[in-house]
Formats: sequence, structure tokens, C-alpha cells
Amino acid sequence: MSSALKISGIRKCFGKGDNTVEVLKRIDIDVAPGEFLILVGPSGCGKSTLLNIIAGLEEPTEGSISIGDKPVVGVPPAQRDIAMVFQSYALYPTMSVAENIGFALEIRKVPKAERQARIAEVAAMLQIEHLLERRPSQLSGGQRQRVAMGRALARNPQLFLFDEPLSNLDAKLRVEMRAEIKRLHQLSGITSVYVTHDQVEAMTLGSRIAVMKGGVLQQLGTPDEIYNRPANTYVATFIGSPTMNLVQGHALQAANGDARFDIAGAQLALTAPSHAGHATLLGLRPEHLSFDDTAPWRGVVNLVEPTGADTFVVVDTAAGKVTVRTAPQTQVRPGDRVGLGIQADHITWFDQASGLRVA
Repeated sequence: MSSALKISGIRKCFGKGDNTVEVLKRIDIDVAPGEFLILVGPSGCGKSTLLNIIAGLEEPTEGSISIGDKPVVGVPPAQRDIAMVFQSYALYPTMSVAENIGFALEIRKVPKAERQARIAEVAAMLQIEHLLERRPSQLSGGQRQRVAMGRALARNPQLFLFDEPLSNLDAKLRVEMRAEIKRLHQLSGITSVYVTHDQVEAMTLGSRIAVMKGGVLQQLGTPDEIYNRPANTYVATFIGSPTMNLVQGHALQAANGDARFDIAGAQLALTAPSHAGHATLLGLRPEHLSFDDTAPWRGVVNLVEPTGADTFVVVDTAAGKVTVRTAPQTQVRPGDRVGLGIQADHITWFDQASGLRVA
């Protein structure tokens, strides 16, 4: 199957000579038709720069971009058959909602009857038919974002680009708009690239996620792969809330030949994928830890955080703090001494020196 978007060897440098800063370091991504790709990472990781290069707002220092089968480096944004939704909405204040949605069609000289039919179709899809005569100043933040998405949808582009479109919304509205964006993608089937720093948005929206740091693609995979098989400790601690626990220990060989993993003196029946004595990191999601009075690994409860559906318990151990996800009715209290049980089939091992996941 051909790619809807092909990003090959993209580098981007700003400045000259000794002041050159490389913000993208040879990014390679193939996006399949109909896919919803998330670019996620902290501020300054290069995700918005990459989106701007796809859109044609920036030119790469090296590398190529193809949309469909068409190379687009050097092609003006208006000729790339893309539609972009910005964080700032960017609506025309003197136009009505209907005029904002249909403006791009008017510029392309689409006949009026066809234009009005498309506006009505998009408005129904976004459930904003009752707002078509209003001006942007008469709308809420969520309504403005719907209009911005409607303007992009009306064009029926080959590629949708979203630049942190929910950042200006409150928490409740963000949840609602996430669901709306996902529903619209399922209805339209248009290939989409979405930039966010919010790992919850990344996990809930994306069919695949590209995790970036310092201009480098750290991992590209499905939400399940990113969450359960992180490529390195950075991905493990960036994705997930609370993040993955990373516990340092050493692989040991017991006298009877059994494998052991030593965590600050507590020897657990776990086989670490390294030679005896080698420093290794044990990765455990909070839901894969439990309280077990018979467990040799022990600690003292430091903090109990009820969140409604779950309670997060922070435990001080000799190997550092770990977080346990438990039921809301948990009876543990700060100061309690507890044993920590491990779901061994959900362990992720990392090499401590490189930070890379070990098979």
C-alpha cells in the first residue's frame, strides 16, 4: 500500500556556523492512508517544526516529504491539498460561522449551491447547524474550535494537520473535543497528523504515536506498543499517568541455580536479561504492582492519592519511591509498612547504561 504521507531523512537546522542548532535529526515516518498519527513530546522537541515542514510553512535543511505520490518540498502550502487546524482557531471575526466554513471553497470558486450544501453537511457533522449565522465573538471556545475544524473539513483535503488544537480549552471541554475529533476522523477517514504535548491525547486519539525528544524520534508504534513495550526509559516515563516505575537492581544467581533479582537487599524470583551482578532497571506500571504482606520487597506508604475510580499509593522503598495503582477503597494509610507484589508477566527490563529496553 502506498503512503499517504512519507517523511524521509528530514533534518532542520536554524542559524549558521557555530550558532547552528539542529532541531530535527533525520526523521523517517511513513503514514498509511486513513491513519491518525500523533507527534508527541515536550516543548522544544521538534514536533511543531516537523508539522510546519509537512504544511510547507518551513523548508527542511535536508530530506524529502511526499503527500500521496507527490514530492512537496518547495511546493507552496496552498498547492499541497492539506488543511490545518491551529491552537488559536484563526477565524475571520467579521464573517459568520457559515462564511468561515465556506471561505476556502469560495476562494476556489466552488459554485454557490455546491458550497452551501457542503457547509450544511459539515455543520451537521459537527452539530453546529444552529450557529451558522453567528460571528466568532458570539461563540464559546469549544464552538470556535468546531468551526475551525469545519473550515478544514469543508475542503475535503488529502491530509489533515492539527497543531495542539485543544490547548486553549478547559479540562472538561478537552475531553469532549477529543471524542469529537476521534468521531470526525472515523467519519471522514482522512489521513491526519496531530501535534500535542499531552500524552493522554496521544494515547486516546492516535492509531500510531511518534514520541520525540530533542529532535530525535524515540519510538513509533501503536498506543499499545508505546505503553506496554516502550523502547527506552524516556518513553516509559513520558507515556502513562502515573508514569512507569523504574527500579534499579542486580541480576543474581542463587546457590541452587535459580535466577534472582536483587532490589536493595530484597531478592525476588525474577530472571533479569543480563549477566550476574549487572545493573539493570526493572520497569513496572503502577497497575502491575500490588500489596502483598508475604512479599520480600517492602516499603513504607508515603502518600495516598484518591482519584475516584483508582487510588494511587506512593511507597518509599530502599530502592526509591514507587507508585501503586489500587482500588478506591484501599485501607492503607501513610506510615503503613507494606509488601509489594509484582505481576511478573508485565515486567519491562531496561539496560541502565543506555536506557534501552532489553528483550
